Amino acid sequence: MAYKQLKLSFDTELAMALSKKINLVDAQFNTSAFIKGVGRNLEPLELKDRIELFADQLYNAFDQDYKSAITTLLNILGPENENETGMFKIYYWILPIAKVVEKYGQSAFKLSMKAIEEITKRSTGEYAIRPFLLNQQDKTMKQISQWSKHENSHVRRLASEGIRPRLPWASKLDAFIQDPSSIIPVLNNLKADKSKYVQKSVANCINDILKDNMALGIKLIENWMQPTCADETKWIIKHAIRRLLKQNDSWAILIEAKLKTKKLQ
Repeated sequence: MAYKQLKLSFDTELAMALSKKINLVDAQFNTSAFIKGVGRNLEPLELKDRIELFADQLYNAFDQDYKSAITTLLNILGPENENETGMFKIYYWILPIAKVVEKYGQSAFKLSMKAIEEITKRSTGEYAIRPFLLNQQDKTMKQISQWSKHENSHVRRLASEGIRPRLPWASKLDAFIQDPSSIIPVLNNLKADKSKYVQKSVANCINDILKDNMALGIKLIENWMQPTCADETKWIIKHAIRRLLKQNDSWAILIEAKLKTKKLQ
């Protein structure tokens, strides 16, 4: 099956398809306002702005009633994604729903956390969680800690991906860039995760830490380098230091050599 370029998938055809889904749950949804609001503003926009336009027009079509909007939108998500791919091909249409939470969900914390979790099981929630980390860090980190132990690999990945200090295409988390010590317990929960999808995210988070807090990143990795170190942990460490290996960093080279031996200490 051929897919459109992702940007071009956010068009009036998608607006009509979303409206049909919503109307099955909420017959009062203002379909006309939503489709017109998308159509008259769409043409010059690139991908991120198209997603935001869809989100804004969804929010407006629900009369800017966030709780009503999200309650309805959660009911159109459909079955969970059983694979670790397809978020941007099969479930791309959920991205504006995540953006609604990201932009308008601060005042309804519990509902927004539920929404992000359900969205993540199908698409991605690492961008939607960022404003909550910026504005309600303690509460959000408690939720993320719980997610790091979730049975669903997509949700566990959100726990590490959402807290990345320098997540690409997202607002930087300056508090974690300056001091990432509060995110270490989450990474510890995931250090031997069986999912490669989660492992890559954990490694990327550690790579972010090593960019700004080398000493803390080194301490974390060396704490993980135990004789009983799981193969999954070894893979995460190797992937986390790949940038340093390309730079011929002496510490990273030593760590790589130790990973190749059976005895790590």
